[in-house]
Amino acid sequence: MDIGTAQGDLVVQIALAHPHLTAVGFDLPEVAPIFEDYVKHNGLDGRLGFCAGSFFTDAFPSADVITMGRILHDWDLETKRMLIAKAYDALPRGGALIVYEAIIDDDRSQNAFGLLMSLNMLIETEGGFDYAAADCMGWMAEAGFTQSRVEHLVGPDSMVVGIK
Repeated sequence: MDIGTAQGDLVVQIALAHPHLTAVGFDLPEVAPIFEDYVKHNGLDGRLGFCAGSFFTDAFPSADVITMGRILHDWDLETKRMLIAKAYDALPRGGALIVYEAIIDDDRSQNAFGLLMSLNMLIETEGGFDYAAADCMGWMAEAGFTQSRVEHLVGPDSMVVGIK
């Protein structure tokens, strides 16, 4: 389940790389036609679905793995915690939440892009900010996740994985 999926590129790329998996994109109802066209263009309309909803007001559908890419940095701390808690509630025991974006290194000295992105979020949003891996792992622990880890991806991006 990809929360805030937009056109669905993450679930499409995962499905193309792993033919045995199915996935669902979760986003606002008006995004559905864009998602469905992109999925069909990639020949995956039988394996990927769309679930309409707002991550502010609706519960997340149940899933074994939930992803949030470049979602949390848009919001204030209270909203970040609420979204992580919703993911926790939607996962089974042993399920995973994967959060990825320009995660700032814990001592805030290495990822200049992440720091600049945080400044950008502070300017462009009401309360949004980027954060360090330790911050995200702490919010996951507060929500009930029993394990978490950070893994560097490519360039300035990293992911934090929390296990319920």
